[in-house]
Amino acid sequence: MELPKKYLEMCKWFYPNLGVKRYFLLAILGLFLVAGGLSVISSGETLGFIEVQFREIIYQLAGKDTVMVGPAGVVTCLAGMAIVFIAFKKMISSIISVLIPENEERILDVIYSRRQLKRGPKIVVIGGGTGLSALLKGLKEYTSNLTAIVTVGDDGGSSGRLRRELGILPPGDIRNCLVALAEKEDIMEELFSYRFDTGTLAGHSLGNLFLAGLAGRFGDFQKGIEQIGKVFALRGEVYPSTLSQITLNAYFEDGRFINGETAIRTTPGKIKVLNIMPQDCRPLPGALAAIEDADLIVLGPGSLYTSIIPNLLVKGLRDKIASAKAPCIYVCNIMTEPGETDHYTVADHLKVIIEHGGKDLVDAVLAARENISQQVRERYQVEGAEVVDGDAAEAEKLGVRYFEGSFYTGGEVVRHNPDKLAKEILRLLFCLKPVNERVAMVDSYLLNRKIKSI
Repeated sequence: MELPKKYLEMCKWFYPNLGVKRYFLLAILGLFLVAGGLSVISSGETLGFIEVQFREIIYQLAGKDTVMVGPAGVVTCLAGMAIVFIAFKKMISSIISVLIPENEERILDVIYSRRQLKRGPKIVVIGGGTGLSALLKGLKEYTSNLTAIVTVGDDGGSSGRLRRELGILPPGDIRNCLVALAEKEDIMEELFSYRFDTGTLAGHSLGNLFLAGLAGRFGDFQKGIEQIGKVFALRGEVYPSTLSQITLNAYFEDGRFINGETAIRTTPGKIKVLNIMPQDCRPLPGALAAIEDADLIVLGPGSLYTSIIPNLLVKGLRDKIASAKAPCIYVCNIMTEPGETDHYTVADHLKVIIEHGGKDLVDAVLAARENISQQVRERYQVEGAEVVDGDAAEAEKLGVRYFEGSFYTGGEVVRHNPDKLAKEILRLLFCLKPVNERVAMVDSYLLNRKIKSI
């Protein structure tokens, strides 16, 4: 008769050189000593044969001195407890040293941190570009219940070439989000960001090629992303906004029609309407489920017309965001983008989102209030960019609550600081919660401490 598979799997624990059996047997010895010590201490008359014999051994060792029998039992019991503790610690360390050898000495920190991160809020971030990956880097230190929904309209650089030559979705923005969510972010970034500079692969990053290879191997781009998540232990999930090959179309106020993300980015003028082709493309069921189950939905930061709006044009995605129980926050860029949002204020950004996504989409906007040096401002002015001005009254006229914060990382490049932005997002989550739900969050570690990155 053949044994069930689960019993055969259990038998593998008896394989030699696992470094487990010896400590298991040591733990059994410790339990025996604890039980024996308790039998010596007790004065009951219902002791079993083995307990009586053990008590007799202790009595003999104590020189038949009845006064010493009690203390000898206590010492035996404590020794057994110490042996059990050491045995289990060694057994767990033996297993952990194989599974995650680099964290062997910090196993308690690893377990505690991962448990705490799983208790964090469920946050869905929607967008693309470097702004989205920066936000994910900050949020992953507070929760592992993250879902990134990434635009797939890119048609330039390595992503564009792979899209045209292999017929896959552009992997660039998705690659950046995968790197941002990795526990060992520095290792994965060094690996995935390596860019070939010679030969037929010149200009391609290793991460883009890796995603392209996985998409070909599994016949599905999303399945390829899921395989990366299993290998690199991501603190969240990543979904493309759609699996369809979409193209961005922009109608400018002067009547021009521009096709393609790269061309839209580089064409000066004010965009009147943006749409995508095909218009009947659909989002992934996993992305819709994440939105429905979310505690908070975040749009941006990122390019307004080429990173934020394209996601809202995917059929069904906008409606799911609007009907979700979670509040939706729009994180506005710190600087305008030449040829895309020239001279736009925070309210102008909101108007565009409302025009393309409806009035019931955004509940709050998070704007930046920064002290940027004149030298940095002048350098951006040469490139055609300026600081986005915020006006609470104008935003609230649109039915959107207005919040401000300081997120500038400093230096020559004006970008959001991941940790500052994440802390403000979590603060807004608390502020936007109904009063009866805030009480449960007051003692949460998310509001008063930061889990150390492991």
